[in-house]
Amino acid sequence: MDQYNPWGEPQPQRADPRWRELRRRWSGPIVIGVALALLALWILSGFYSVGPGEVAVVRQFGKVVKVTQPGLHLRLPYPIQTHNIVNVEQQRRAEIGFRSERTRGVAPGPRPDEALMLTADENIVEVHMVVQYRVQDPVAFLFNVRDPEETLHAAAQVALRNVVGANSIDDIITAGAERTRHRIEVQEQLQEMLDTYGTGLRVIEVNFTLADAPEQVRDAFHDVLRALEERERKVNEAMAYAADIVPRARGEAAQLINQAEAFREERVSRARGEANRYLQMLAEYKEAPEVTRQRMYLEIIEKVLAGAELYVISDGATASLLPLLPLGGLEGVR
Repeated sequence: MDQYNPWGEPQPQRADPRWRELRRRWSGPIVIGVALALLALWILSGFYSVGPGEVAVVRQFGKVVKVTQPGLHLRLPYPIQTHNIVNVEQQRRAEIGFRSERTRGVAPGPRPDEALMLTADENIVEVHMVVQYRVQDPVAFLFNVRDPEETLHAAAQVALRNVVGANSIDDIITAGAERTRHRIEVQEQLQEMLDTYGTGLRVIEVNFTLADAPEQVRDAFHDVLRALEERERKVNEAMAYAADIVPRARGEAAQLINQAEAFREERVSRARGEANRYLQMLAEYKEAPEVTRQRMYLEIIEKVLAGAELYVISDGATASLLPLLPLGGLEGVR
């Protein structure tokens, strides 16, 4: 039992000498063992694993010393060396003008403050854009900019507004080659800004998911577009008709001109030939008028009587029963 002093307080018992000897003998090895175990755990904390598509940026007292590839690696334990793992193969996504899911405390849905912008012809257009990107330089991504992805989001808005502000609303909302050109311009401007800021990001693709008039006036604007399209269709039909009828009319006109020229050449040649023939006859007439006159008379009579029926009446036979001899009916008589 405890012993009490005159003041009534208990007195501690004396320690067992064997316990003191045991504690003295084993206290040193235990301390050493614990220290070695802690040292081993500290060294083992330097092992780290890098997954597929990832890289690890190793820092020594805050300074980057190496970048390791996928696999199991060993570095000096904290606080001598630390590492940050970055996925460089992951295709990341930034949305401008809308949110498909809650991001950074922003609820899903349209974002008019980002989507509405002014065009070159002073119209308001609503544009939703998706930027696909990935990390190209993990060191720059981690340490050059405080929030590189937020920087990309802001730079994408700037690039988009630059392109929209330099074009008319018809160019922006029209699908096809114009929209492709605008996407390329936005991507080039965005990449240039990201390189200037040193974000370490590489833009893969830029797509417009919506490019239209604001919802409040969209129906009226589409009516105007339909009217413009109808006008364009009518103009195209008229141009197609003109392209068909004009060459045909030109061909017919050329044909008539060729026929007229051929007729003219024929008439001129014939007139020249007749004139030359009359001149030749005149020369012959001057040399032998009687002979030429008789020949001309016979030629005319031959032409005039070429198709007439001939009847021969002999002299002194007028009193007979057969004064006329129809030569046309005697073709087969010998």
